[in-house]
Amino acid sequence: MATIDREVTARVVLQQCLHAKLQVKPPDKDSEAEWAEIQRGMVIYLCFFKGSSKDVIPKIVNSVLNVRLSETDTGKRVSVIELPGDILIVPQATLGGKSKGRCMQYHSNADKELGMELYAQFISQCQQELESHPRWVEAGAVLCHGTYGNRQVLQLDTNGPYTHLLEF
Repeated sequence: MATIDREVTARVVLQQCLHAKLQVKPPDKDSEAEWAEIQRGMVIYLCFFKGSSKDVIPKIVNSVLNVRLSETDTGKRVSVIELPGDILIVPQATLGGKSKGRCMQYHSNADKELGMELYAQFISQCQQELESHPRWVEAGAVLCHGTYGNRQVLQLDTNGPYTHLLEF
């Protein structure tokens, strides 16, 4: 089978979850930590690479929101919109890492300003798409997201390591 080499501009890891909690602001002397929290749904880890542009975002949004990874009580696989389930988006620069010797290098990642801009556009387009589905909105499902460029603490409960990698 022949393979076609193409430049990867974004990498996404999808993880179904029963509950997830992400620290979006660490505690400091004046305040406690701030958290984003979801119930049953999906965690989306996202990394943009050099060469990424806003043109790839609609394709990523369509793929991650419509892929049938969530399991209903009857065992049927449905999208997170059909479930309907909560969504937590986590910026994950480490998805762009490559091993060199004993170290990881991130030279193929988009620069911070571009990555931050694309991340914000991705969140916005996900929110717009989700809000266009009355069943998702009526269920009270939520979209939460982490803070781009910050190290974040994640707590995750799953009903199995049902993790998938997508490249764009």
